[in-house]
Amino acid sequence: MPLDAFMNTFAGNPLDRASERRRDTAWIAEKLASPDSLGVALWNGRVLVEKAKDGGSQIAYIPAGMARELSSGAEQLLFMGLWQDTAVFAVDVDGDADPVDGPLQGMGRFEDLRAIALALPPTDAAILATAKQMFEWRRRHRYCAVCGQPSEVAEAGWKRVCPACKSEHFPRTDPVVIMLAAKGDRCLLGRQAAWPKGMYSALAGFLEPGETIEEACARELMEEAALRATKVRYHSTQPWPYPSSLMIGLIAEVENEDAAPDQTELEEVRWFTREEARTLVAGGLPGARAPGAMAIAYQLIKAWAEEG
Repeated sequence: MPLDAFMNTFAGNPLDRASERRRDTAWIAEKLASPDSLGVALWNGRVLVEKAKDGGSQIAYIPAGMARELSSGAEQLLFMGLWQDTAVFAVDVDGDADPVDGPLQGMGRFEDLRAIALALPPTDAAILATAKQMFEWRRRHRYCAVCGQPSEVAEAGWKRVCPACKSEHFPRTDPVVIMLAAKGDRCLLGRQAAWPKGMYSALAGFLEPGETIEEACARELMEEAALRATKVRYHSTQPWPYPSSLMIGLIAEVENEDAAPDQTELEEVRWFTREEARTLVAGGLPGARAPGAMAIAYQLIKAWAEEG
C-alpha cells in the first residue's frame, strides 16, 4: 500500500519482501521448485516484457523452475518476495545470444527498462527496477572489499559473504540530492553540455559522508550555481537503478538570484517563471525542454509550477 499519494517511477514495489524468509534455505528451495512460483528474467540489463491488453507492456513472467534452469546457480538468482502467497524470483541470464531466440522463445521480448518504464504498470516498473539494481550490485561487487577474495551469494541473493575472511557485504544504495532552487516566483534549472539540445533540469549531487540531506542540498547549490539556500523542503524520493541511487527530491528556497554555472557540472543556468515552468513541462516552451516524465526532476518542476 502506498505511504503517500505521490509516487515516482520505479517506486511502489508491491511485493512483500519477506526478508525473514531469506535465511531459510529449505523454504527458498521449496518455493523455487514450486509450479506456482513465478520468475522475472533479465538479460544484459534488459527486462523480459510482453504486450498488455491495453496496448502497453507488462512483465512477462516465467515459471520459477525455468528461472532456475536458466541460471548457473545462486549467483544468478534472487528471491524478490511474495505476491500474496506466490513467491517471485528473478534470474539474470548470461550470454550474448538473446534468450528469446532460444529457451524463452514466444514468451516475450527483452527491452531497456528506462526506455519502456512509462509503458509499464507502475508496480511492474518497480519490481523490475529492484531486480535490475540488485543484479547490478552483484556484478560490481563480486570480490570482498576487505581481503579481495571472491565473495559468495547468501540470504537468497540479498547478501554476499567472503569465505576467506567471513566479511559480510550488503546491497548499496547511493543517496543523491536533487533540488529545484526557487526564489519568489522563479525557479532555476541548469543544463550540462552532454544533454540533448535545450534540455534543462534540476541540480543534483551525491550526498557526502557526514552530511545531512539539507547540508548536501545547500552545498551542491553553492558549488554548481553560486546560490545560497535558506530553506529546504522534501518532495519525494525515487529509486534509480543506474546503477544504485536513491534520488531525494527537494525544493530549496535561495536568498540570491545572481546564479552562475560552475562550468564543470553545468554549462548554463536559467531562471524560469511559474508560467514558463508550466509551459516547459507541457512541452510548449520554445527553445527549452524538460526532462522526461519518468524523472523526478520533471516531477519537482511540475509540482512547483502548479503551486502558484
